[in-house]
Amino acid sequence: MTGRDTPDRLSQGQVGALIAQMRSVKAADTPGAPPALPKARSFTQLAAYQAMAQQKAVSATLGLTSPYYRQHETKAGRFTQLGDRKVLNFTSYDYIGLNGHPEISRAAAEAIESFGTSVSGSRITSGERPVHAALERSLAALYEAEDAVVFVSGHATAVSAIAALLGPNDLLLHDAWIHNCIVVGGKLSGAARRSFAHNDLGELEAMLAAERGRFDNVMIVTEGLFSMDGDGPDLAALVALKERYGCWLMVDDAHGLGVLGATGRGIAEHCGVDPKRIDIWMGTLSKSLASCGGYVAGSGPLVDLLKFGAPGLVYSVGMPAATAAAANAALAVMLREPERLRRLKDNGHAMIARLAAAGLDHGLAWGYGIVPVIIGDALQTILLAERLLERGVYAFPVLPPGVPNHSARLRFFVSSEHTAEDIEYAVTALVEEKRALAEAGLSIANLSQLLAQRNGATRTR
Repeated sequence: MTGRDTPDRLSQGQVGALIAQMRSVKAADTPGAPPALPKARSFTQLAAYQAMAQQKAVSATLGLTSPYYRQHETKAGRFTQLGDRKVLNFTSYDYIGLNGHPEISRAAAEAIESFGTSVSGSRITSGERPVHAALERSLAALYEAEDAVVFVSGHATAVSAIAALLGPNDLLLHDAWIHNCIVVGGKLSGAARRSFAHNDLGELEAMLAAERGRFDNVMIVTEGLFSMDGDGPDLAALVALKERYGCWLMVDDAHGLGVLGATGRGIAEHCGVDPKRIDIWMGTLSKSLASCGGYVAGSGPLVDLLKFGAPGLVYSVGMPAATAAAANAALAVMLREPERLRRLKDNGHAMIARLAAAGLDHGLAWGYGIVPVIIGDALQTILLAERLLERGVYAFPVLPPGVPNHSARLRFFVSSEHTAEDIEYAVTALVEEKRALAEAGLSIANLSQLLAQRNGATRTR
């Protein structure tokens, strides 16, 4: 007999059935087998996604259009175009009207002609171009610093610089209203981190007196012009504190450059402080300089350290040549045409005065470029933004956690290119629509009632 006919052997069909049965047995049912590994969760199960979905559902029920990621059909400027609508634009930080300036566009085009649209490598390996060094020389001169270095991303500039300079034995002290990039950089560095109340130098000094001796290095960080509130620090007092306690001072001048000071040199010029007394100048090129990327200016050793140790520079592609050339050209125009700064100041101050006369809360704003209108109620803020847009005024609603609770606001970016008529029209529309919302009783406090009414109307239909 053949093996196939042996009765104590399984047929091929029986073998296949047994294998299938064995495969169907769970690993957990097999003695001594490890427990089954969990499956990857769907992103929809994450708490952050569920909170976002809930907000979208509420907005849809109320018939609200999302204010996020609106598509613009033209360059940022005094006006913008959303779809087929041309509206007054108060959402772009082209503070001194240089976006699309012919001289700047020509510089970018010439750089593309010479170097292409990408430098195709990290600067440390194969991405270095003459336009990088030219821009860095201009920025160093602006701050009267020994040297400067530019990064391809503004956010990564702060994150990388802090991560390269601080470690677990160090302390980062920053204003409570500081930008996210500083917080992320602090976390990445592993340094201890504390925040002091906004512009409260008394609290900062108490922290320094209590903790300075426990750390190798201490870095204090503030902004030249705070992006949500439009105010700034007492720079002279900060410098005195950092010198007294032996700390480094970093100033994020992203919104100060091209806005503060008679020639746009930022918070140091505005406050009459020698810029050489600040250890680390940091900022971005995407605001007044109508380009993209970030920079650090300071001592030669500081810049050398960042060029070989900042991850956002060493491990990133270099800034495109056109981007660097555009920023350098914009810097030259800014310094050559200080009348742009005068118009910016006049417009900002005019808007502050008009808001105050109308009884609207502009918070702590100095009246340079950034003018918030604090509404408080998040729903009213969103509704106001939508109603203003219907009237041809585009201002962005900023809600918690982007700002503290109960301080939701419309943020207006006022530029040198806006006119007195633009400002008057915007404030008049704001006053009228805010009054209409108050009369209608629309607020976050009665949101449940509003949703119930909308749901009831939907079921009735």
